[in-house]
Amino acid sequence: MRKTIQLSLMLFLAVVSGLSLAGSQIEEPLSNSVKALMQRSVSDRAVPTLTFATEEEGRAWLSEMSSRLKKRMPDASYREDFLRTVHYEASRAGLDPQMVLGLIQVESGFKKYAVSSVGARGFMQVMPFWVRSIGAKDHNLFLLRTNLRYGCTILRHYLDIERGDLYRALGRYNGSLGRPEYPNLVLGAWRKHWDYSPGNWNGTVKNM
Repeated sequence: MRKTIQLSLMLFLAVVSGLSLAGSQIEEPLSNSVKALMQRSVSDRAVPTLTFATEEEGRAWLSEMSSRLKKRMPDASYREDFLRTVHYEASRAGLDPQMVLGLIQVESGFKKYAVSSVGARGFMQVMPFWVRSIGAKDHNLFLLRTNLRYGCTILRHYLDIERGDLYRALGRYNGSLGRPEYPNLVLGAWRKHWDYSPGNWNGTVKNM
């Protein structure tokens, strides 16, 4: 119980302060095969789509996530585009879209133009060196689709390095591997604000 309270307090202070909690993803040499795979991933140009078993499930997810995000993104059209893009980019990278929403909440507070003290940019606080490493000169990390595509691709890369250990992968993403604060914040935000399963959801969620 005490740990839960501490995590909730840390997340609350981060949110009300409006500060980005981005660390600094560390630039490391990539093998040619890994670099080629990541380059193909960030060059994807497919139209973002929701992938659910039925159209009804997709509409239900979009409606529920939209209602939770409304205070942070008042514009309904932009909010829907954002959520569709999150779901598409997370799913194609093999990530849980709701976990990615938790990461964005902690990293940038859903601020499109957030910039950390070390230069990480956008919703998912991507370090600019990634553009040089796996992207193209015209890739703008403040663009919604580009930022989410890079962020999800990078987290997938870290998950592969850590053999599926999400806790350690999140530490790498934030540049704080081995320290518990950041992974706990992301997992806490995910479970408290974005966890959703149509089969067992009770219709309530704690306010952000």
